[in-house]
Amino acid sequence: MKRIIHFTKMHGAGNDYVYVYTPDFPLEKPEELAIAWSDRHKGIGGDGLILIGKSHVADFSMRMFNNDGSEGMMCGNGTRCIAKYVYDNKLTDKTTVTLETLSGIKVLHLHVGNDGLVESVTVDMGEPILSNPQQCATPDGSLHNGVVEAAGKQYIGTYVCMGNPHFVVFVPKMTDIDLTGEGRALELSPVFPERCNIEFVEKQTDGALRVRVWERGTGITQACGTGACAVATAAFLTGHAARESRIIMDGGELHIEWREADNHIYMTGPAATVFEGEIGIEE
Repeated sequence: MKRIIHFTKMHGAGNDYVYVYTPDFPLEKPEELAIAWSDRHKGIGGDGLILIGKSHVADFSMRMFNNDGSEGMMCGNGTRCIAKYVYDNKLTDKTTVTLETLSGIKVLHLHVGNDGLVESVTVDMGEPILSNPQQCATPDGSLHNGVVEAAGKQYIGTYVCMGNPHFVVFVPKMTDIDLTGEGRALELSPVFPERCNIEFVEKQTDGALRVRVWERGTGITQACGTGACAVATAAFLTGHAARESRIIMDGGELHIEWREADNHIYMTGPAATVFEGEIGIEE
């Protein structure tokens, strides 16, 4: 017997997920569904599955699963899409929404267009974490302009945790990077016990930061919100940028500000609905 599930395909700067509102459509074994539904040939297609739920501590809750079935702690682009989903579908009339995630409660500030729909969202991503021995296997759990060896090469980069781990590497030319080969090798480096998201960055002549992303559990993605925040943090710490950065990813641009007043990272970027549909699951 099949049960019909209503879903919405959304993307933030090209980082696309399948979204399901679980109070209406509860799901068991989301890990398996994330794998099946993310398949771009045999499924809906996407970087993973995001579940929108109720919360006892925030307005809504979020769980996200990569396309390999692994559960992530946080997805910056996903938070913006959730903000658009709940407002556009009239689940809230607030333009400031709180969201429970595995990396804490995030505050979302919605920017509504003339059509009454959310166009973009600013997310308070909290403070960047620069030391975490569980994610970075160095003596003090940090890596600032440090060396990581992978695939027979040495990479100089900076570890930043935005709830999930990132390793940011500045490169002279992006075209010299084998994103799949080098990204996968760095993701699986013993330096990162929980694996790691990898960002390669080329600074542009106008100061913008061109970024390509290898996301743990997913592979190449068009964008990564937490990755953009990690890049902006690393860029400031290494003198490549001031506290505000324009991040150019494959799928679009994000604006990141690391505010001195509260030490929080604020991410602003678009959110878009691609299509809605129904899919059956066996029960």
